[in-house]
Amino acid sequence: MMPLAMAKSGEEAAILKITGKDEIRQHLAELGFVVGETVNVVSEMAGNLIVQVKESRVALDRSMANRIMI
Repeated sequence: MMPLAMAKSGEEAAILKITGKDEIRQHLAELGFVVGETVNVVSEMAGNLIVQVKESRVALDRSMANRIMI
């Protein structure tokens, strides 16, 4: 298990766990980041990611990406 922030461009992985306070986990769930969902890293630059999840592309900063474990 590793944080999504460590994933490289083009990598696809399943979400295993989401950490953080309830408000943060709820916000990520509303964006489509739920346990068991597959995420595909579209682009990675300086730790910030653009990922595809549930037919949508979402930009995440390093701190948010570190809360999503793959």
